Amino acid sequence: MEKKRILIVDDDKSILKSFTQILQQEGYDVDTAETGHEAIEMYRTRQYALALLDIRLPDMEGTELLKIINGHTPRTHKIIITGYPSIDSALNALVLEADAYLTKPVDIQELLETVRKKLKEE
Repeated sequence: MEKKRILIVDDDKSILKSFTQILQQEGYDVDTAETGHEAIEMYRTRQYALALLDIRLPDMEGTELLKIINGHTPRTHKIIITGYPSIDSALNALVLEADAYLTKPVDIQELLETVRKKLKEE
């Protein structure tokens, strides 16, 4: 069975490292990007089953990246992660077709359950 490929986009290196380790231990193939533009470049050469997107990136909003991913590969599951939760950002993420919305600090069990659930929906 082919491993599911996940892209994590966050400018916090410690989050990238910890999420990568956790998801790789679960058997996923993981790539990381620290900026929206880096993530877009990765999408040009690879297909991802799921993307974890920080809502605040140094070069663009995560919701802008969400729109771009939807236009490029709408079947990719997209989970928004934010350290700045608000009703407006949650509603905006859902309007832009995010599959889930998690707040930092992210509960690892909640992250894993959300990832598993979304990948089963394929």
